[in-house]
Amino acid sequence: MLNISAFIFYIFVMSFAPGPNAVMAMANANKYGFKKSLEFILGVFTGVLLIMLLSSYFNFFFFKFIPKIQIFMQIFGAIFMIYLAYSIIKPKDDKNDETTTEFEKPNSKLYFIGLILQFINPQTILFGITVFSNFITPYYKTNLALITFSFSISLISSLAISSWALFGTVFNRFLSKYQKPFNAVMSLLLVYCAIMVLNVI
Repeated sequence: MLNISAFIFYIFVMSFAPGPNAVMAMANANKYGFKKSLEFILGVFTGVLLIMLLSSYFNFFFFKFIPKIQIFMQIFGAIFMIYLAYSIIKPKDDKNDETTTEFEKPNSKLYFIGLILQFINPQTILFGITVFSNFITPYYKTNLALITFSFSISLISSLAISSWALFGTVFNRFLSKYQKPFNAVMSLLLVYCAIMVLNVI
């Protein structure tokens, strides 16, 4: 029988723990506001949902296959996180004060960044594999159950990321006074996440 308390505790710890999603959500909300950061959060939700669904239906296959490509996932994930770190700390273009990074342009790709980040972040994929192999598929195998669990986990993850974005919005006035140090800290946190990914979290 499913251990509900252990399952819920694991989901909330993994969802609310600081990581690349949290760092990006807080940085985006601080720069563009909470409403704009919802694009990134929606991308995270979509990515997590897809990974949860794949993990639920192909759990055994992923469990056997992931170790073979894990090193490539770690490398690509780390490179992408370092690129995001650079995008956060990148100085403004003197020729155009309204242009800082590609994420600030009207045709922002925040949704796709949030989506792609899930598929190259080993944390998210391993989270999906472990939560389904240990807590769900041993007890629930119907389509309705797997879809419901996948949607619920994705929703909790998105709410967790939203809380980080809300933090960045609430303290926007304070953080705006220290924009450069804040961006530097956010960039360093992403670099730290990249290092942790390479070391196999």
